[in-house]
Amino acid sequence: MKLHFLLAFGLILGLNACQSEQKPGKTPPQQQPQAEAPVVNKKNIVFFGNSLTAAYQLSPEQGFTAIIQRKIDSLGLPYNCVNAGLSGETTADGVNRVNWVLQQPVDIFVLELGGNDALRGLPVKESKKNLQEILDKVKAKYPNCKLVIAGMMAPPNLGDTYTKAFQGMYPELAKKNKAVLIPFLLEGVGGVPALNLPDGIHPNVEGQKIVAENVWKIIVNVV
Repeated sequence: MKLHFLLAFGLILGLNACQSEQKPGKTPPQQQPQAEAPVVNKKNIVFFGNSLTAAYQLSPEQGFTAIIQRKIDSLGLPYNCVNAGLSGETTADGVNRVNWVLQQPVDIFVLELGGNDALRGLPVKESKKNLQEILDKVKAKYPNCKLVIAGMMAPPNLGDTYTKAFQGMYPELAKKNKAVLIPFLLEGVGGVPALNLPDGIHPNVEGQKIVAENVWKIIVNVV
């Protein structure tokens, strides 16, 4: 009898406890929906170039595109830098490769090609034609894409006529395509031994930092 009383008394206490913890009309705190963080859709800045963009003989994070990505992240800007640089590429190679790169969304397209054409002494007329074809493909696929063209200079040993024509094709292309021009990608770096690898052509770690500034001061007005 006493055992039955104790069991019944314990059951009543247990039911009262459950009723006090789960009141009708209220959701337990752990079941309340959690607010989701807002989704930020980032835009793509595609850097399409040769070994200068690819950060030749350096780790990817030391290249100017990665440095610019860190600047963008520090400012909280919704952009993702895509390094589409390929060492040794000429403007003709770029024409063949650009369609593959354009398979991803492109909001800003930075064209950095032509240096290898100059090193090989290829005709400026052909280089210009190839660069225009690349730009045409970008505009056809992404009409609202913003265009940026990185200017380069040819080695002086190719003669005054060639070097002037080569240097002049970049502003001409920028004007024709309503693109933003980086006057000279290697400004402050080209020809400075302390800022280049032993080959005297490719920027070293310190040189890449200056190149990043050359690019950033232009595209900061585009993003």
